[in-house]
Amino acid sequence: MAIKALSWMVRVFEPPVYCYHEIVHNAIVVREFEQMGVVFVDDVSEVPPGRPVMLSAHGSAPQVEAAAGQEGRIVVDACCPLVTKVHHEMKVRARKGYTVIYVGHSGHEEAIGTMAVAPEAVRLVEHEEDVATLDIPAGEPVALLAQTTLAHDEWSGIVDAARARYPELWMPGRSDLCYATTNRQAAMRALAAGCDAVVVIGSANSSNTVSLAKTGAAAGCARVHRVNSTGELPDDLEGVVGVTAGASAPEWLVEDVIAWLNPSEGIEIVHVTEEDEYFPPPPELRDLLRAAAAAATLLAGVPPDEALPSAADRTTSAASVLRPDEHAQYLAS
Repeated sequence: MAIKALSWMVRVFEPPVYCYHEIVHNAIVVREFEQMGVVFVDDVSEVPPGRPVMLSAHGSAPQVEAAAGQEGRIVVDACCPLVTKVHHEMKVRARKGYTVIYVGHSGHEEAIGTMAVAPEAVRLVEHEEDVATLDIPAGEPVALLAQTTLAHDEWSGIVDAARARYPELWMPGRSDLCYATTNRQAAMRALAAGCDAVVVIGSANSSNTVSLAKTGAAAGCARVHRVNSTGELPDDLEGVVGVTAGASAPEWLVEDVIAWLNPSEGIEIVHVTEEDEYFPPPPELRDLLRAAAAAATLLAGVPPDEALPSAADRTTSAASVLRPDEHAQYLAS
């Protein structure tokens, strides 16, 4: 959703279009957007007045959202709906007087944005042993929330420790962990034990990609290699090699890696589940596109259907809105 939304922003506005933080944590996707005229910033004050700015998929602190909307900037929030759900849970629990144990990675953009929703009420926990050091007064209501991109193994031990220490612990009825993350981890567990090596495609700052690599090692694969592209593949891979990718890696990167490996005995697909979830473009973007479509129809006679996402948006992949015919230049760098 976020990648497709930013591609629409580039089409609607003259460059530069700004984005607060990387739209997704994938170096090649980010460089592709930079070639299309997107400027990534770490402070919304760097965005000139009146210019369009997109807030990344990882979610932003409330004060960042407020600052982005000042000085006439045009703001589209591409926060993942699953992250938005955790922000809402954080806000509600804090309002009801809970201390919230938040399981996440210190310094990660998603964790920073989520904890900023209720900083006075939240305690960050990264490891199971951290639960024993929490200074929550006896009798105070306690809730447990999580960064969406954690590995299941990172999450489960902390849940058990928190429940043991706080028997009345509140947790959401539906897990905070992202389906795209947990599905890939399930596939990795099905894949890894039968492989001599596994290649995980994705960037080092991608939490779900790093979690995927950890899952492969925990599942018993002796060699797990995280790479951005074929240029980082080791040249001594042999035997059965598994290939998987983080949630924000374009499909053509997977295809390139498989082509580079050139398996002599063919390819076996390990199927675990089908994903049919769909997130439409952010509402602010839909409003902008409707206005742009009306102007294009009035001034240039452009059919409205060509200026708006169509019903085919559901089946349009994020990778296809980039420029796969021009991606080769990035893979060698």
